Amino acid sequence: MRIDFLTLFPEMFNGILHSSILKKAQEKKAVEFQVINFRDYSSNKHQNVDDYPYGGGAGMVLTPQPIFDAVDDLRKSSSTPPKVVLVCPQGERFNQKKAEQLAKEEHLLFVCGHYEGYDERIREHLVTDEISIGDFVLTGGELASMVIADSVVRLLPGVLGNEDSPVLDSYSSGLLEHPHYTRPADFRGYKVPDVLLSGNHKKIAEWREQESLKRTYLRRPDLLENFPLTEKHKELLKKWRNEN
Repeated sequence: MRIDFLTLFPEMFNGILHSSILKKAQEKKAVEFQVINFRDYSSNKHQNVDDYPYGGGAGMVLTPQPIFDAVDDLRKSSSTPPKVVLVCPQGERFNQKKAEQLAKEEHLLFVCGHYEGYDERIREHLVTDEISIGDFVLTGGELASMVIADSVVRLLPGVLGNEDSPVLDSYSSGLLEHPHYTRPADFRGYKVPDVLLSGNHKKIAEWREQESLKRTYLRRPDLLENFPLTEKHKELLKKWRNEN
């Protein structure tokens, strides 16, 4: 996969792209990153990339020319038409399903804005996707694009090492993940559940499924609205509701 970031602050990406899983993904040749300052594409003699909004109002708006020219240039160097992702508060809410969809792409291109917003022609005629990571506003799109990239890259084949890891993550199955424990079995009197020490893999799997369902019910009941519940699941949910 190739991932490009169009930004006015390329230095923001140094830490995240050269650490942890994203660093390992590059070492394994699973992904290639490129960070481009779209100010370099400005045709303005002062390299301005923003201007006052027509009709007046507070703040400055990113002009279309530098971003259009940067995307055109990156498209020429790509063997596959990229998904051009605009990260903004007005976009589609990002979730695990969207991450899985993006992980199937060969080329992602993130447009990271600043100031008051983008010239609307960027939205209408350039981007393929608009994505928001939540109902709040950030100073710019850089942090949001890093979050999305991290979520996507860890799904690429071979990146995590254990192929089961992304499949068992919270949200991938439709439920929150079950609790985890490791050594020691007894820490300050806090003990690991007996079933996990039993060696009975069937019972362990059943316990994990039940705990995953219970954690989702208690913390994110909205996720159960679209989850295919079995009769056993329904019985457990009824039991927990009665207990409360």
